[in-house]
Amino acid sequence: LKSGIDILVGTPGRIKDHIQNSKLELSSVKHVVLDEVDHMLDMGFADQVEEILGSSYKKGSEKNPQTLLFSATCPRWVYDVAKKYMKDEYEQIDLIGKKTQRTATTVEHLAIQCRSSQRAGVLGDIIQVYSGSRGRTIVFCETKKEANELAMNASLKQDAQSLHGDIPQKQREITLKGFRNGVFEVLIATNVAARGLDIPEVDLVIQCSPPK
Repeated sequence: LKSGIDILVGTPGRIKDHIQNSKLELSSVKHVVLDEVDHMLDMGFADQVEEILGSSYKKGSEKNPQTLLFSATCPRWVYDVAKKYMKDEYEQIDLIGKKTQRTATTVEHLAIQCRSSQRAGVLGDIIQVYSGSRGRTIVFCETKKEANELAMNASLKQDAQSLHGDIPQKQREITLKGFRNGVFEVLIATNVAARGLDIPEVDLVIQCSPPK
């Protein structure tokens, strides 16, 4: 940072720390990219984002940075907030169109009703049938406790490891590397694994309960 940089990538909290410690000065920024903008502006980050961008934007100035906002979902309120940073003639690129959602044509969706007490056994059978003995499976749970309990449940016939926010970053990286390399077949995760992971050739994704 001291010797000058062309591109800065960071979370709002970390960038704010650098600004407050006088290690970062953003008045000459030319481009601003916000990824996962719906989550950024929804999860209590809106104030931080506004504080960070305050020094880069001057009301009505032609020299304001080019602003790019990316998101898998864009509720109406996202556009309302975005107008603060976008020029009046901003372009909106929508990959969904009038459909409420679009899913890959190569993906089949199934729903299975099951008592929670039977879930581990049923999961083991489903994974065996739909993913085979060597295929990769990701199982999503609502809570960290649930993920840990499922990963250690003896009814699950496959090798499984859990991934959630309480696991240190270094261990998360080791776990993901093991999953990619086929060391174990089943990754049981909270929504910490729902965005931003690139894991090829996952045969099966299971939601243990309807996602919120």
